[in-house]
Amino acid sequence: MWSLALIALLTCLIASLMTTPQKQHPHSLGELFNTFSMLAIQGFGGVLAFIERELVDKKKWMTRTEFVEEWSIARTMPGPPALNLCIMVGAKHFGWRGALVSLAGMFMFPTMIILTLAIAYAHFGNQPQIVDALRGMGAVAAGMIGATGLKLLSALKTNPLGVKVCAALVILSFVGIAILQWRLLYVLIVLGGIGYVLAFLKLKDQA
Repeated sequence: MWSLALIALLTCLIASLMTTPQKQHPHSLGELFNTFSMLAIQGFGGVLAFIERELVDKKKWMTRTEFVEEWSIARTMPGPPALNLCIMVGAKHFGWRGALVSLAGMFMFPTMIILTLAIAYAHFGNQPQIVDALRGMGAVAAGMIGATGLKLLSALKTNPLGVKVCAALVILSFVGIAILQWRLLYVLIVLGGIGYVLAFLKLKDQA
């Protein structure tokens, strides 16, 4: 009985992940600023988990497939991926003004908080309780990023390469970065280049 209930729960979860939400858009520059300000404040240890949930699940400013595509572009551009993505989202809806407002939202309050924490850490950073707390926060951040990665797998259903080829590229990327300790730039150039060529040929055959 419990196994049937668990299967039903997993089925509902997968179905919800595979559903394409109806897209919306920010109504003002103020909403854009507030959204990215809150994301930046919450995003200690990595903003990916928060930004995906906020933009896709809550705000519905983009679909999960669009998020994966634009996050991939943001990862290949110079600079922090989260900042690149916020600039892309702002520019998409409000042009250069949206890009500047989004960037200001990502910087303003976090800078003030970081300066305050830096001063506090300089005085109390050698305390064992502080060190253990920071380690615990790092573990939680890693778990949130991993969970977000699993959620984004649902976007592969519409990828022109198919699930098997995408899964192979995911595994190769993990092996290259986590096990072989390759630089991220090399992985992007090699595996990203392979994915680009395969997708181009696939779409060319379908045309």
